Amino acid sequence: MCRSLLWTTTGLLTLWAGSALAQAPAPALTPFSEATGPAPPPPWRAAGLPGGKVPLSSIRLAELDGRRVARLAAEGSYGTLVHDVVAWVPSPGATLAWRWRLDQPLAHADLRTREGDDAALKVCVLFDMPLSALPFGERTLLRMARAVSGEPLPAATLCYVWDTSLPAGTTLPNAWSRRVRWHVLDGPASPVGQWQAHQRNLRDDFLQAFGQESATVPPITALLIGADADNTGGRSLGYVGDLRLAP
Repeated sequence: MCRSLLWTTTGLLTLWAGSALAQAPAPALTPFSEATGPAPPPPWRAAGLPGGKVPLSSIRLAELDGRRVARLAAEGSYGTLVHDVVAWVPSPGATLAWRWRLDQPLAHADLRTREGDDAALKVCVLFDMPLSALPFGERTLLRMARAVSGEPLPAATLCYVWDTSLPAGTTLPNAWSRRVRWHVLDGPASPVGQWQAHQRNLRDDFLQAFGQESATVPPITALLIGADADNTGGRSLGYVGDLRLAP
């Protein structure tokens, strides 16, 4: 085979592989609504901060308004439920949909500061962005964090949050690490104690949050829900329904 034909064939195979990955079916997330008992169904798993120095937030299933949902209660604590997925690149129209309800907000949360960096309700998407896309300093810090925690911490995490102090539509970096970006979906105008439904375009939201570092959307490796009050020492209560990915 001549060299030009080999290059052409290799290029076509590469394009085909990338297209197949991008158009792969959306991963199925195990629903809370079909589970029995208070324990979240596998592969959902609880995860806290490294070292276990901060108590875990209480995340269990409960019946509310005729449906089984996740109940998230934080009290000076930190906790998440993680659902790993096989690496999946979202297509341009791929969405993540869910509904949530906040019954008790955090009184002193302020995502702009380390002292106030707590979230009563968050839904996060973990992207496997290559380290080469990061500035050198952040790349070094992430490698250190991975070594200390023993976890493959992602280089890009987008967290949708319900926050009662910042207006809806606010996007900002986490006060502790720019590897996490907050996107406020429900703010002071959203009524407490009522369900709010959301459907987000994952590619658009990733590029809004991380577009200065990556022009392409990397694979998604996990999703999580969580509630934390370890920085403010406060107390919160909220609920999250089933999460659904669609291509």
